[in-house]
Amino acid sequence: MSLDVSRAEPHPDEARQRLEHARSSRLAQLDALRETGQSADDHLLSEQRTAMERVLKEIEAAFARIEDGTYGTCLSCAKPIPAERLEILPYTRHCVACRRRAA
Repeated sequence: MSLDVSRAEPHPDEARQRLEHARSSRLAQLDALRETGQSADDHLLSEQRTAMERVLKEIEAAFARIEDGTYGTCLSCAKPIPAERLEILPYTRHCVACRRRAA
């Protein structure tokens, strides 16, 4: 019996589970940042908060892609995003090649 770990179509339940984990981790990190007691105008703290909020928006967009059936498809080239990339970065919108080109 062999498992196909490189399947192009991610299972929606697995994707949702990974996204839920990513969301709860980011929310916990955001809460920790808020509880640090540092001044609101601390530049590093502000940048970290902004980055966490951006990732949370990306996670919500990934949930929407699951619902509309486009999750796991690169928004640039329309090819499937490898399962390994989705495991590491479940909210990604792009395959590695397209991400590199954009950077």
